[in-house]
Amino acid sequence: MASKAKAKKVAAPPKSVAAASKKKSKKTFYTEHPHLFSREPRDFRVGVDIQPKRDLSRFVKWPRYVRLQRQRKILTQRLKVPPAINHFTSTLDKNHAANLFRLLSRYRPESKEEKKARRAKKAEKEAKGEAKDDSKKPRVIKYGLNHVTTLIENKKAKLVIIAHDVDPIELVVWLPALCRKMEVPYVIVKDKARLGHLVYKKTATVLAVTDVRKEDQKDLDNVISASRSLFIDMDPRKVRTGGGVMGLKAQHEIRARERAMQREQASKDKAK
Repeated sequence: MASKAKAKKVAAPPKSVAAASKKKSKKTFYTEHPHLFSREPRDFRVGVDIQPKRDLSRFVKWPRYVRLQRQRKILTQRLKVPPAINHFTSTLDKNHAANLFRLLSRYRPESKEEKKARRAKKAEKEAKGEAKDDSKKPRVIKYGLNHVTTLIENKKAKLVIIAHDVDPIELVVWLPALCRKMEVPYVIVKDKARLGHLVYKKTATVLAVTDVRKEDQKDLDNVISASRSLFIDMDPRKVRTGGGVMGLKAQHEIRARERAMQREQASKDKAK
């Protein structure tokens, strides 16, 4: 009888089945109190549940100027840029640019308020019958494309500062060649808004320094030496052609073709 009882003994269920049964039998707050809360699936239709957070940047209709900026950047990366235009991508480094703008800020032309006060003071002196003020011409930075061009041609400019983001670029693309021909030092800096701020304008394409005080001559010489190594002494024929950078998909395709060609060449070498 004992042997028969042992034969009828049922084998234990597999662990996975036992675990699943335990999970099913596990009590939760919602199963114990179904009348309090009902667990319904979320509905993301209009006016129902709050939508989850998504990255919607690809679906945003960006303003036209933003789209033009991005398209222009991609075009300059893809297309080959001539050396004369690509030259404007190499600007003065941050430290030298900070020293340059610090120097230029000391030679800003007078503002409208300062000019008005100076003329009123001069008129008062003349009304009182005092002698006229025979002070020298103030040393200020010159601006305006035509004015600066004349200063370069007459070799009166000691340093020419050109903005890197002039649009259209044809306005200033010939200026580096003219400065190199007339042996006038020049620098390319960021950007036209910073240059415009120095002369009380929104933007300025080019500035020129014609004269500085003795105490500032050393700072000017430092900027000129930096400009010679970065811009003037550079052979224009050796300036790199810009652009030619393909997109990620095109780069992957080119690499895949190169790998396939290498495999094919390796198989041919083995066959030999």
